[in-house]
Amino acid sequence: GNIYWTDHGFNLMEVARLNGSFRYVVISQGLDQPRSIAVHPEKGYLFWTEWGQTPCIGRAHLDGSEKVVLVSLGIAWPNGISIDYEENKLYWCDARTDKIERIDLESGGNREIVLSGSNVDMFSVAVFGAYIYWSDR
Repeated sequence: GNIYWTDHGFNLMEVARLNGSFRYVVISQGLDQPRSIAVHPEKGYLFWTEWGQTPCIGRAHLDGSEKVVLVSLGIAWPNGISIDYEENKLYWCDARTDKIERIDLESGGNREIVLSGSNVDMFSVAVFGAYIYWSDR
């Protein structure tokens, strides 16, 4: 198995085996303050959120190829990201808009607001079965 992570200081994404061997940079170009990451091994996708100058939700293959932006409008500080493997949905929370939203992870379409709060600094989100869990600072 592999583990993926973002490096906010160097604006890149890396991967390594669970024991730390075979470490390499997956994406190093075009990232600006990546935050969270989610991996869908079965479909071979890597998803991430980033703040930066142009906040967005991105997707690439596990090797970093075919990088695309799925969401770039109506987001400000996208923090946590989570995959609903049963429904093929991608969830994220935004600390500025105080929302949890979701899209189809293949097309990026069918964007929906799942939860909208006020004065909630949403930091992370997780989806399991019929439940959504989130944390705020």
